[in-house]
Amino acid sequence: MRCIKCHSLEDKVIDSRLSKDGFAIRRRRECLDCGHRFTTYEQVERRDMLVIKRDGTREPFKREKLLSGLIKACEKRPVSIEVLEQAVDEIVNDLAAENLKEIPSRMIGPKVMERLQGIDPVAFVRYASVYRQFQDVGEFSEVIQSLENAPIDSLLQPDLFEAGQKS
Repeated sequence: MRCIKCHSLEDKVIDSRLSKDGFAIRRRRECLDCGHRFTTYEQVERRDMLVIKRDGTREPFKREKLLSGLIKACEKRPVSIEVLEQAVDEIVNDLAAENLKEIPSRMIGPKVMERLQGIDPVAFVRYASVYRQFQDVGEFSEVIQSLENAPIDSLLQPDLFEAGQKS
């Protein structure tokens, strides 16, 4: 592993631990040239997944894009990056468990909203407004009012079974 300080390829592992609920190994390394210590993570390489967008186009699934969406939804909210990274790991593991090469985006959004509702209700509404493409303030009001009353399934994607909806 290349040292981030001096760019040497000579290092030694000084500590290894399981992290992220056993789905990764955290390694502390020390550069043999400059003595700088740094952390790396090793995780199982997953086969490439494609996301099928609403318009039918396909693009590679990117964990970073998923994390970026969660970060945007939680902007200026009291939510740590560690909580968001854990949510992303859970979502990625759920998707990998589906064992599909191509994942419709309509499968990803509800998983994100489910996690966000448990993390921060404001972030949930922010994400839902983009995912469900709210057109007016009334739709915001409906979701906010239903947050207290409805089971989570009805909030995640009520239009799943409506005729004529694009996927």
